[in-house]
Amino acid sequence: MIDPKLPTVIVYGHYDVQPVDPLNLWDNPPFEPVIKDGKIYARGACDDKGQVYMHVKAFELMMKTNSLACNVRFMIEGEEEVGSNNLGTWVKENKHRLKGDVILISDTSIIANDIPSIEAGLRGLSYVEVEVTGPNRDLHSGVYGGAVGNPIQVLCKMIDSLKDENNHITIPGFYDQVLELSKEERAELNKTPFSLDEYKKDLKVDDVMGEAGYTTLERTGIRPTLELNGIWGGYTGEGSKTVLPSKAFAKISMRLVPNQTTDNITKIFSDHFKKIAPKSVKVEVRPHHGGEPVVTPTDSVAYKAAAKAIETTFGKKPIPTRGGGSIPIVALFEKELGLKSVLMGFGLDSDLIHSPNEHYGIFNYMKGIETIPVFFGISRR
Repeated sequence: MIDPKLPTVIVYGHYDVQPVDPLNLWDNPPFEPVIKDGKIYARGACDDKGQVYMHVKAFELMMKTNSLACNVRFMIEGEEEVGSNNLGTWVKENKHRLKGDVILISDTSIIANDIPSIEAGLRGLSYVEVEVTGPNRDLHSGVYGGAVGNPIQVLCKMIDSLKDENNHITIPGFYDQVLELSKEERAELNKTPFSLDEYKKDLKVDDVMGEAGYTTLERTGIRPTLELNGIWGGYTGEGSKTVLPSKAFAKISMRLVPNQTTDNITKIFSDHFKKIAPKSVKVEVRPHHGGEPVVTPTDSVAYKAAAKAIETTFGKKPIPTRGGGSIPIVALFEKELGLKSVLMGFGLDSDLIHSPNEHYGIFNYMKGIETIPVFFGISRR
């Protein structure tokens, strides 16, 4: 703290990362950073170690040049990717150590290096694992096949039933609390620069797929989703083994929008999934972690300071966007501390976060170090 009369900015970030699997798809060891093609390659390079370190270097710069314009508190955690449960408890018990005016977070992205943006909202998350059990042991598929329920096949049918032909989620009550945007709000969202052809080219897909009646930007920003993250069971080793498996498993994530809540969606999913199971199997649903959706204000002093800072360094006004990902602690900061967050990230959607060969552009890293001190200077005024 340099002056109690000045604003206090709490800088939040995380150093934990997603699993590196499949390891064989990495061009370099994921925890041995490599710089090539103007990018830093490593797990966490963008999400979120690189962006956290960007704040550290910006802070170091301000200290060396005696230009720190606000009070600063750093909160850097190691459980963001699994829901920040322990941090949530710590925040509730240590509010006196978190007095401030705004939360500044760089765990998000911009549209492109020549199209700056600021995310003004995040989706929430409900993440579950399901287990389907049939017979009490793996069975000979010839002796028992056709007479006993196969957990893998049952699980696939159950999952398939969770969406209809329009990719609309069929769980009763799933959409009851969804905050629908007006036609005008949807039209404004779709003004965001976006090329569907470039999107498909980048992903090497012939077409996109999603909830009917919504654009790609709407599907990834303002609509809830249900995605299968992994599925396994039976024999998957080398060669063949003719078994009818005893168990099958799947990991499922649901992204939530205002006014959906993690607890409610997790419950109605669990109730529905158990209800649709045939008597030939038993089902268990294990919640993993979640987070609430948030919308951050674009008319606050802090947001305007971030927008001005980005305009200063990029030479263009940033576009407000809706992020498809989740940062669980943001809603809790608002609930427990009464503080809004500014999501001033510098990554790109093409940085392969959560995937092999994750990277972070040196341009983006340096631009962040340049922009953050400007934000602090404007916030002081």
